[in-house]
Amino acid sequence: MNTNITDTNSSRVAARFSMVGRRALVTGGSLSIGRAIVLAFADAGADVAVQYAASADTSLANTDAADTLAAALTARGTRHAFIESDFFQRGAGTRAVQEAERLLGGVDVLVLCASVQQREAFTAISVAERERQTRINFDASVELLQAVVPGMQSRGWGRILTIGSVNQTRPEPELAIYAALKSAQHNLGINLARQLAQFGVTVNNLSPGLVATARNSWRRVDAAQWENTEHNANPMGRAGTPDEMAGAALLLCSQAGSFITGADLQATGGAHL
Repeated sequence: MNTNITDTNSSRVAARFSMVGRRALVTGGSLSIGRAIVLAFADAGADVAVQYAASADTSLANTDAADTLAAALTARGTRHAFIESDFFQRGAGTRAVQEAERLLGGVDVLVLCASVQQREAFTAISVAERERQTRINFDASVELLQAVVPGMQSRGWGRILTIGSVNQTRPEPELAIYAALKSAQHNLGINLARQLAQFGVTVNNLSPGLVATARNSWRRVDAAQWENTEHNANPMGRAGTPDEMAGAALLLCSQAGSFITGADLQATGGAHL
């Protein structure tokens, strides 16, 4: 094997997915899918700002998530920043973009990964819980988008990726509000994709199916039950991994995705079929 040719070919492939010189803000970036996306962007050469909520990490028994991720980014030599904020607070989305722009000098790529859910019957959902999910899963997204779009338009380049869910099209009875808000976010993304295409800004949605994350770790306590859940989740008969979602995100947020906009990429193992 000619290693020089192999190295050259590898470099050509890497160049297609390069994010060198790009500045990315990933919300909900300290754990699971968000964390994997942050590391994929770092490996592709991007500077990265990570929004996270310390209280959310603590509730999932990952108190040191931000510190662990920061160490991984430092080891890679990646220019990075962390923004701790609670998207339930009005204006937090706007402030997160402003802080990322201050720390990185601008935001070229925005990934909306932060979200919350609560499994319960639709008739049992309280006003407070509905408002919590609406604030974090949708209202904050609007704030983030309104804050980041003008800079992308003026520079003539941008990547916006919303993280949706298979529940957009296959809603679960116990996730009615979550599924509805993911659908609303997707609809907003389609609207913006049409508006922003002329400015060199793409807007796409990534819809994961069952993925083994910190949020559903409770499902894996009983190994037999988890195996049954995986088997019935999709035609592949297994859960996805955060790294598999990160690969799809890299496609849509790098130069490789320059002619893709308004897409909903179903990373579900076929569960949407």
